[in-house]
Amino acid sequence: MDYYKESLKMHEEYRGKMEVASKVPVKNKDDLSTAYTPGVAEPCRKINENPEDVYKYTNKSNTVAVISDGSAVLGLGNIGGLASIPVMDGKSLLFKEFAGIDAIPICLETQDVEEIVMIAKNIAPTLGGINLEDIAAPRCFEIERKLQEQVDIPVFHDDQHGTAVVVTAAIFNSLKIVGKKMEDLKVVISGAGAAGAAIAKMLLSVGAGDVIVCDRIGPLAKNDDRLTPAKEEIARITNHNLVNGTLADALEGADVFIGVSAPRIVTEEMVASMADDAIVLPMSNPEPEIMPDLAKKAGARVVGTGRSDFPNQINNVLAFPGIFKGALAARAKRITEDMKIAAARALADIINEEELCEEYIIPSAFHPGVADAIAEAVAAAWKE
Repeated sequence: MDYYKESLKMHEEYRGKMEVASKVPVKNKDDLSTAYTPGVAEPCRKINENPEDVYKYTNKSNTVAVISDGSAVLGLGNIGGLASIPVMDGKSLLFKEFAGIDAIPICLETQDVEEIVMIAKNIAPTLGGINLEDIAAPRCFEIERKLQEQVDIPVFHDDQHGTAVVVTAAIFNSLKIVGKKMEDLKVVISGAGAAGAAIAKMLLSVGAGDVIVCDRIGPLAKNDDRLTPAKEEIARITNHNLVNGTLADALEGADVFIGVSAPRIVTEEMVASMADDAIVLPMSNPEPEIMPDLAKKAGARVVGTGRSDFPNQINNVLAFPGIFKGALAARAKRITEDMKIAAARALADIINEEELCEEYIIPSAFHPGVADAIAEAVAAAWKE
């Protein structure tokens, strides 16, 4: 199927993918007077007297905004807010389909950090959570941090943390297959943007032994004076042996490769130089850093990509619906590291020992109960 052609046809036919639907009937004068004036004044009074009643009388507890400035959209780059609407509309659809959450796409005309924070802060009263989406690094880090400091609802940049959760789950299960321990791993990540940084931090938080993050030039190291502040932060906690050179140099003897960068930058020779029973997760879309068949041919034991037409698809849709569902259920004020780790473990545990194999380390997005299992774990992990 030509997905580009079919998608264009579908978007034109439906004029987008989401609509607003009423929960209550408005068929007569009594309905109107209850749903709107004069009756609606009473829940307003109750909320004014006790702000917590907003969760009792409104849909705040099940409403999320998907906010983007269109600066890093899929593989399209900085296409701006207007052109990003189909993606944010689609993300809202996934929230509804996989977690029953009402999500609203908010596509902004500005790419200024302070303006984005101000806008999101001022619409927060309507919301139970904020999903930041497709905002370029390093601004995404600053926006998430500043916004979370100013609102008492979860702020979650999915390109960072959703990716990290699913990757971590995939590695949890891969280690069961290859018989290695997290603390003994040498992990190489290609891509020092939002996803790469978040994956590195999460793997370190679950005990990964050595993590090396590479940008276009090579491994980040704390003695490198070319680094931006965001990359300096990554370098301070990774690459303890100060490996330098190229991605190829970093991959020698590595147990795990994770790609969130660019197509065709990893060769068979580079995979062959890795440790025995290597785990290779090239996730660049639409074309991975190395094609799965080539990685397998070169000696990789477990391979996963970001694509649905290969086994082991590493896809954010496995994580964010359940994470938000759990956070909303717990009335969480933020999403903590413990909540993300709980999500990763819950996702990994969906596959039982009998099912687990090299071609099946992560469940499908359509596997029943994924969002609910993650939501339960996330809600249980929330602590004030």
